Amino acid sequence: GKPLMPGRYSKGFEYSDCFVDDARLVVLTARDAVERGADVRTRTRAVETRQADGLWHVTVEDTLTGERSTIVARVLVNAGGPWVEQVLTLGAGINTKAKVRLVQGSHIVVPKLYDHDRAYIFQNSDGRIVFAIPYPDDFTLIGTTDRDYEGDPAKVKATPEEIAYLCASVSEYLAKPVKPEDVVWTYAGVRPLYDDGASEAKAATREYAFELDTPGGAPLLSIYGGKITTYRRLAEEALEKLSPYLKGAKAGEGWTAKAPLPGGDMDVSAVAALTAELLRDYPFLTPAHANRLAHAYGTRAARTLDAAKSLADLGRNFGATLTESEVRYLMANEWACTADDIVWRRSKLGLRLSAAEIAALDEWLAAQRPQAGRPAREAGARS
Repeated sequence: GKPLMPGRYSKGFEYSDCFVDDARLVVLTARDAVERGADVRTRTRAVETRQADGLWHVTVEDTLTGERSTIVARVLVNAGGPWVEQVLTLGAGINTKAKVRLVQGSHIVVPKLYDHDRAYIFQNSDGRIVFAIPYPDDFTLIGTTDRDYEGDPAKVKATPEEIAYLCASVSEYLAKPVKPEDVVWTYAGVRPLYDDGASEAKAATREYAFELDTPGGAPLLSIYGGKITTYRRLAEEALEKLSPYLKGAKAGEGWTAKAPLPGGDMDVSAVAALTAELLRDYPFLTPAHANRLAHAYGTRAARTLDAAKSLADLGRNFGATLTESEVRYLMANEWACTADDIVWRRSKLGLRLSAAEIAALDEWLAAQRPQAGRPAREAGARS
């Protein structure tokens, strides 16, 4: 209770929860799918969908090269998130009954507000809660907001009003007020909620909904809503709905609950031991560097170091322990093409790198781009 306003609070409640780096969860799920035979195409947009002979024909375009190709499938799943309705306008011939409600959630990051590893959840006078969570060692994450959003979801960003709201909300509880000028980074997302007609964004349901259509006999499953905490259950339920249309396929018992994602084939308590192993095998690493790699890549951390015998063997140092060897691993295995991919989505190293360092990384990546292909399937994966 030390960081809280003195003399004001005498009782609190503590419970345990889980935390996850959502961006790494997404990319590792995609990596796992590739290793099980999937064809994952990043930076690719669908430009047309049509039916012929009871099959879906989806024309897609590589946004980097402009190259177009056609994918043929028995079933089509529209998991477009905020763009779920736009996907249906590409020629699928569906007049959807369900609607999506776009709700913006923004977050701010400030230098760490306290030294312990607990998170705080504060109840606001407007009926919402705001949290403060320890964030990569030296920072605190504060969020989040709920406001209806209109416009291109790709252009969402935290507004000055939201930043001020979050600062004022936590300042009601903390001994040291948080001010907008303390903010070192912000990010925002758009929740594609199922529109249940709620009058306020904060009251809109967080449950997901499916809409299954069979125009011309080929099934199209559209997903409305959904979030990280229910993503596996949603996927299992989607397959259950589609199983009657997949000849020879049976919706068996769900298996993903017990299958680790790439690098996760270890107990969470073993991260410290893995860090020590990296320091033993690569004695030129600093403890902070080894610890970061262990947390980010798990049992695959050594792959980012390859056969290096010295720090020089890791190639160019981009700052904040990010080396050329790790960047090349991310390009080859995790679809990284830009600096933002690496310093914000594959990691949060952008909090520690300067603008000049990030720009230098982007320039280096641009020079490598002609050589950067999609991650190859590992040996043994099904074609």
